[in-house]
Amino acid sequence: MIWSKEETLSREEMEALQLERLKETVFRVYERVEPYRRKMDEAGVKPEDIKSLSDLKKLPFVTKQDLRDNYPFGLFAVPKDDLLRIHASSGTTGKPTVVGYTKADMDVWTECVSRIACAGGAKPTDVAQICFGYGMFTGALGLHYGLENIGATIVPSSTGNSEKQLMYMKDFGTTLLVATPSYALRLAEVAREIGIDPKKDLNVKIGLVGSELLTDAMRDEMHKYWGDDMIITSNYGMSELMGPGVSGECECLDGMHINEDYFLPEIINPETGEVLPEGEWGELVVTSIKREALPLIRYRTRDITRLKYGKCKCGRTTVRMENLSGRSDDMLKVRGVNVFPSQIEEVVLSVEGLGPHYEIVVERDGYSDKLTIRVELAKATDSFKELEKIEKDIKGKLRIVLGLDAKIQLESPNTLARFEGKAKRVRDLRKGV
Repeated sequence: MIWSKEETLSREEMEALQLERLKETVFRVYERVEPYRRKMDEAGVKPEDIKSLSDLKKLPFVTKQDLRDNYPFGLFAVPKDDLLRIHASSGTTGKPTVVGYTKADMDVWTECVSRIACAGGAKPTDVAQICFGYGMFTGALGLHYGLENIGATIVPSSTGNSEKQLMYMKDFGTTLLVATPSYALRLAEVAREIGIDPKKDLNVKIGLVGSELLTDAMRDEMHKYWGDDMIITSNYGMSELMGPGVSGECECLDGMHINEDYFLPEIINPETGEVLPEGEWGELVVTSIKREALPLIRYRTRDITRLKYGKCKCGRTTVRMENLSGRSDDMLKVRGVNVFPSQIEEVVLSVEGLGPHYEIVVERDGYSDKLTIRVELAKATDSFKELEKIEKDIKGKLRIVLGLDAKIQLESPNTLARFEGKAKRVRDLRKGV
């Protein structure tokens, strides 16, 4: 089901709408937001210089640090009295990033999430269980309002107490699960431990997963637990831009459709800032072009992807972004080699005998980096021959993918930490790196 006509506009119609909204946004932030005005003046660009979409590259970038430097409301374009909602990041590495919404912003947010939910197969008849944490995190309430808007019944179960989550699923007839990929796997794991077969005893047919990277290998692992007929789509967003609803996969699984009448995407070289041609991999930069409270111009997401134009088999004409290959700020440099956690996950999930849980540990041994991959066995075994084969398989595949040797630490089942929210897979113990 396609939710709105804007998802099927021609390229000419979309670009005309984008340009109109871009010009209005640039004029508004220049007049109302002093830090933006200062940045633009330093870059030698005025609002009237933006005459075409190609002029977007003249504008300076905005980063998460700009939000922190202007904490809490310094980048807002409306008075605090106009805000209907405030959200914030956890702020575990410094000042939190604070975001706000007017009534119009809330309506846009709901519209965008309704679109990506429908693209992922959601219907008014669904019973949607939301296993994101409610609170300052935007994920739960964003999906809640969007799914409610299309008519779905909401079970706002939040996170924690997995056995009770499964009870709700069984008793309420949950058909749609909202969770991180890792927590969806954890729920399936707990279900089996207490004698519930997710494929046979539950009625969950749709997974709208987000908040962490969904690799093809992780999707395959979810199908293994929840059933091959489950529709599993990834959706993308971040609180700085709005929350969930920036983009989402349709059932064709050919990239995440960007709501580009609200979000104008670019791909840049993360090192030089140069705008890259269509189809090249780079860092996603997004400009919000219809947001009242906190319009962000050329926001550097640090996420690595590429853009695909052209009509999708689903009928939507909006540009699609590939599922992320990682984040530029999550990338590890180990012995001079760029390593993305997603590369390691793909290898771990491809080796027979291993479960989906892993941890990456990087240490400094003298002047050299040491990479250790802790991985759980799918089932306990005392067979030295079997353990040796598993270790040899994962080492060989990692050497091909990364060009590096890594120490493999095989762990017993249920040894590594489980996560209800975003999984923490990396421990970088090097100092000054």
